[in-house]
Amino acid sequence: MKRVGVREFRDHATQYLGGDEVLAVERHGQTIGFYIPTGASRQESFVQALERLEQTAQRVLTEAGLSEEELSRLYDLKQPLPEHRRRRGRIA
Repeated sequence: MKRVGVREFRDHATQYLGGDEVLAVERHGQTIGFYIPTGASRQESFVQALERLEQTAQRVLTEAGLSEEELSRLYDLKQPLPEHRRRRGRIA
């Protein structure tokens, strides 16, 4: 998975939106979202796109060592970042 800054994503949006690479979009080094192409350019069905999303999400969880609950809490801005993840520098 490629990581790009929000400005780069904006500046090259046409290129990224036309591609098939999964991207982690970051602002100030923090992931703020993911771009997961549906594969429309290859006539991929919606069901297949959802399957790709599930596979990618599972890969992110495995590589980051997070549970689904922990990952969802990272996107809740009202919650503090988990201490054990911050110290190891493993925040997704």
